[in-house]
Amino acid sequence: MPSPESRRCTRSILHVDMDAFFAAVEQRDKPALRGKPVIIGADPKGGRGRGVVSTASYEARRFGVGSAMPISQAWRACPQGVYLPPDVERYARESERVMDVLRRVTDLVEPVSIDEAFLDVTASARALGPGDVVGRRLKEEIRSETGLTASVGVATSKLVAKVASDMRKPDGLVVVPEGEEASFLAPLPVRRLWGVGPRMEEALAKLGIATVGDLAAVDPERLDRRLGTHGHDLQLLARGIDDRAVVAGAPGAKSIGQEHTFDHDTADRERLRAMLLSLADGVARRLRRHGLKARTLTLKYRDEAFRTTTHARTLAGGVDSGDDIFDVVLALFAEVHRGRPVRLLGIYTSHFGSDSPQLELFPEDHTPSPADRLRDEVARRFGPESLTRASLLGRRERRNPSDRPEE
Repeated sequence: MPSPESRRCTRSILHVDMDAFFAAVEQRDKPALRGKPVIIGADPKGGRGRGVVSTASYEARRFGVGSAMPISQAWRACPQGVYLPPDVERYARESERVMDVLRRVTDLVEPVSIDEAFLDVTASARALGPGDVVGRRLKEEIRSETGLTASVGVATSKLVAKVASDMRKPDGLVVVPEGEEASFLAPLPVRRLWGVGPRMEEALAKLGIATVGDLAAVDPERLDRRLGTHGHDLQLLARGIDDRAVVAGAPGAKSIGQEHTFDHDTADRERLRAMLLSLADGVARRLRRHGLKARTLTLKYRDEAFRTTTHARTLAGGVDSGDDIFDVVLALFAEVHRGRPVRLLGIYTSHFGSDSPQLELFPEDHTPSPADRLRDEVARRFGPESLTRASLLGRRERRNPSDRPEE
């Protein structure tokens, strides 16, 4: 049994994951949708569009519909479903309400996407109680203030808390006590670990490793011979050892972006240019909402043959203006586009602030321009499409799930 000293040092990490977030918001706001299979998808006319499923309600999941599934496949599995285009700005506002609830119990909140976050409540135990008590309180407050449900995992590490939050969805609370991390993980498929994708899963299967417990028990030297140092790191995770800290910050501290899948592949340069401009404005608006400037801009490009490439440029200073982002990605587009029909375009931003620890003599002014401040205020009050550039009039594409922010 841990000593009193070790118990005081034991971390209490929570992972809060909203249940079928986008679909749940729609069902909350439209009572007629409750109990029905709701798919947030590209085509409001019947689900036979070109995008992918962003979120499926639990009613839709019973038909085999899941996130990242092509909309056409989802429609074949669940033709009776209600297919809705995403309302990204509304979901983002709901996300902020949830994050505000989380920040009431600790400053150590690390959003990892629009609908999930890690919390370190170790220092809150004296005032608020142990992790399970805090988790139960957060679930109740989220439900009371937003009408939505969340699933919560409580553990001594981020990995175990993340896995735990997924075990009893929806509306679950799973607590993994100190010392039981390895036994909790042992029966799970090895792909549940961070860093294990399809290729790694295949490599581990060749070693006879199918479960997390198999990985924890394998001879480390055998693992090192096959996987090198990565094998050592994976085995630590398999044994429930994960000392990564919860790092407070804005959602998407690593990347903020947006992409669009066209209903039909297009080689129309004006249409492609207009989409890049629209994406640049959307990404810039999210950067400003989080008070961020990005130094690295990345263009994601997919052609009619499904060939996907990314092309990045790192700038000397950070940007948060749609005009500045557009100028860079348009140049990247000119470098990659050879006239073939395009299926998807995306813009992603990263490297927020300066990578240098040295303080700048003349620090950047993070105040948006007057024009951008006006755009943001109009968008906040009347919606993101209430103010449109003249060059985009008549060129607004129908939004689809791929238009969701990547944060």
